Amino acid sequence: MASSLWNVICKNINGNIGLSVCGSIRHGHHLRGKPPGVAKSLETKLAEANYKDPSIHYRVDIGLPPPRVSRTKVLQDRLKLLKEQRKNTALEKLARDKKLLINLEETHKEWLKTAGPQQIKQIGDHYGVFEHLFGDAYFYPRVPLNIYYETENGDLPVYFGNIIKPADSIKCPKVLYDSDENILWTLTLVNPDGHFTENSSEYIHWCVTNIPGSNIENGETIIEYLQPFPPKGIGYHRMIFILYKQDKKLDLSSFKKEGTCLTLSERTFNTYDFYKQFQDNMTPAGLAFYQSDWDKSLKDFYHHKLNMKEPIFEYDFPPPYIKKQKWFPIREPFNLYMDKYRDPKQINKEFFMRKMKNVHPFKAPPPPLPYPNAVYFEGYIPSWLKLEIRKSRLKWGRINDIE
Repeated sequence: MASSLWNVICKNINGNIGLSVCGSIRHGHHLRGKPPGVAKSLETKLAEANYKDPSIHYRVDIGLPPPRVSRTKVLQDRLKLLKEQRKNTALEKLARDKKLLINLEETHKEWLKTAGPQQIKQIGDHYGVFEHLFGDAYFYPRVPLNIYYETENGDLPVYFGNIIKPADSIKCPKVLYDSDENILWTLTLVNPDGHFTENSSEYIHWCVTNIPGSNIENGETIIEYLQPFPPKGIGYHRMIFILYKQDKKLDLSSFKKEGTCLTLSERTFNTYDFYKQFQDNMTPAGLAFYQSDWDKSLKDFYHHKLNMKEPIFEYDFPPPYIKKQKWFPIREPFNLYMDKYRDPKQINKEFFMRKMKNVHPFKAPPPPLPYPNAVYFEGYIPSWLKLEIRKSRLKWGRINDIE
């Protein structure tokens, strides 16, 4: 239909202005390539370039089978709960007045039982966890992992892609999960982004096997814990915890390293080969990961722990092109637009004053908000100001560059 319509238009153009080549001019402009409706779209070109034969490349679920749950019973329980909540007038009044408090722990437990494994798997796909560790294989995390680092400012939990600095992850984390005492487990912590010499390999930061139940301390430590050490200039590294369920006691003595093992070449690891070797006796069941980037604490770690010169990666970026100012910039946030033409020193001064506003020589700084995105905005606030407030709460943007 599109092709025939285009031919009619071409004939009309040829009849009116005497063109000899169909489709060479459209609305007074010369066309490059094939006309619309004939040329391939970008989506089509990418699909053809990234095509994989489905008979060879297909994804395989290597995880635990889903629990058997009666869908009828689940729907009946939900309907019963919904009816009870609709009869509760006090609950409705609290919701209307925006004073209703939700028990986040119970909500989290319910989420892990229902949509949690599917959504965690989607997050893992988004971050490339399964692709870079297991190739075409994947699994649904059926066993929830509760992992946190103990710091002076409180416990830092490991979720699914949150950021934890190397200074806060020096000590071995606490790992909790529910398990029977007669089940054996293997726990690994790998970094697929930080190998200095082999792009297809990983560094293993921790490995404990033959763990009885959830008692990590009673397991056999194959490789002792080593903190993350992302070099300066590379960006974020993924630190991935994987919990494997064992069918029997395993012998991982070939992977065992004595002591803290600070020789990085000895920590070279490949999750795909590791699982392939023991796939008959272990099944991935739990997943959690965080991201870590360089901080000042790594200077001492590289020099005094690894006994090596600190690697620094630098990039020379050309100065950004700034177009001429307009009287009325349409569809551009005015605050970000004006910052392009202001003195950077003045902007840094404003962010520095904003950062020092809550600094007191004798008082501790106010604690950060536990859930910044969940804080309600009172009254009318412009969209651009909401964005600035969110960035300030989440510590995004230029404020992190001010020392």
